[in-house]
Amino acid sequence: MASANDMKAAEKTYGGFINSLKWSVPVIAIITAIVVVLISN
Repeated sequence: MASANDMKAAEKTYGGFINSLKWSVPVIAIITAIVVVLISN
């Protein structure tokens, strides 16, 4: 079983990953939409 310190570090890492995912997914979607519009014209 993981120690308490390991769990705190894992939760911090997971929180950072989720936070970066919240920002990167919409940005990638916008970039993809722009590229699709440019290609279709």
